Amino acid sequence: MDHNDQPKNRLRQDALSIFHSALAAVDPEEAVHRYLRLENDLLLLEGRRYDLKSYDRILVVGGGKAVAPMAKAVEEILGSRVADGALVVKDGHGLPLKKIRVYEASHPVPDERGVAGTLEILTLLEGAGRRDLVLCLMSGGGSALLIAPAEGISLPDKQATTRSLLACGATIHEINTIRKHLSRAKGGQLARAAHPAGVLSLILSDVVGDDLDVIGSGPTVPDRSSFQDTLDIFKRYDIWDRIPKPVRERVSQGVKGALPETPKPGDPAFDGCAQVLVGSCLRALTAAAESAERLGYRSLILSSKVEGEAREVAKAFAAIGKEVLSSHHPLKPPACILTGGETTVTLQGEGRGGRNQELVLAGAMALEGIANVVLLAGGTDGTDGPTDAAGAIADGATIGKAKALGMDPHAFLKRSDSYHFFKPLDDLIITGPTRTNVMDVYMLLVGA
Repeated sequence: MDHNDQPKNRLRQDALSIFHSALAAVDPEEAVHRYLRLENDLLLLEGRRYDLKSYDRILVVGGGKAVAPMAKAVEEILGSRVADGALVVKDGHGLPLKKIRVYEASHPVPDERGVAGTLEILTLLEGAGRRDLVLCLMSGGGSALLIAPAEGISLPDKQATTRSLLACGATIHEINTIRKHLSRAKGGQLARAAHPAGVLSLILSDVVGDDLDVIGSGPTVPDRSSFQDTLDIFKRYDIWDRIPKPVRERVSQGVKGALPETPKPGDPAFDGCAQVLVGSCLRALTAAAESAERLGYRSLILSSKVEGEAREVAKAFAAIGKEVLSSHHPLKPPACILTGGETTVTLQGEGRGGRNQELVLAGAMALEGIANVVLLAGGTDGTDGPTDAAGAIADGATIGKAKALGMDPHAFLKRSDSYHFFKPLDDLIITGPTRTNVMDVYMLLVGA
């Protein structure tokens, strides 16, 4: 190894170590154990007390990438008190559980397995009564996994709609607004199915702002959106005419008031419902900052609410790195600048990648030739777009190395092919399924 490469390699190693510290801090099994505990016959959760002698059954349901380890913790805490349950998780994210059945299904485009699991959950809830307590476990990914198309809508209709929304650059808030109005489970409708049972939701947030009605499309919380909002989103992105006809007909009928809306605040469906946020992006960032400081870096969390087009966010983030180097603002090196959130990608070609890989590619182009800076972006769920990578890592030498291999970074970015840009450079971050999901972590390390 060339001696001049050692600082750069140290920065890369530290960045990966800090990222893994962020993942460990939002382990969903540990999160449930932190918040939920049993004392004799009392179930305690954030100041709430549930006397289990008042209930005949405890049912556990849920959907998302992180809910299998959450359910494992629930079974460890409650043991034989769990009467029945069903979950829908992403392929590869299941765990063997004792009482709770686990359905693995496709994400982000839903499939028939998700439908089967969700219909089982609805059947279980529709049989619940006043002496039942439902624990609903939700995490990111629940929107695509808890899939029960509304009357008149087929699974292929929802699949085609999802693909159009993912390709046009719509935000997760916008995508979930539409999902709620094409579903029998989302937007408070799981709570409606469980009523009059008590419903206690434990939620791991993967959305900017931690809005409970957006995480997993809010199946147990009041929905603030409307059919009119759904129509406005389709029009905003100019995809209304490309959406399947049954979806357009349902939305049009809903706007006219011919179909019932999702349940709103004050609906009786939410009597006896409670929600607790057990994990978030800010917690992951806080752990990352603490890890960076242990490694000798000054750390700063700028925001856990970053949104926007990935390649544009990258330029702003790279500019911060240049500022740290030139003026020692907002921190003097060695520095770790952290943000989190969820960017979007408007597909511009037939390439393969994800928002984190695209962010790092655009950032590497902006940092070309600049020494002593490393940029990392990774999804806490271990998956970035339709790839096996969580994200990517780059520094000021990355673009030069690519050009030496005959690769044109502008061409890769133009065709949205960041995965195939980073793969030959060995700069992809591969974690496998992490079974957690609290959005993405973005990190700049600036050496002294």
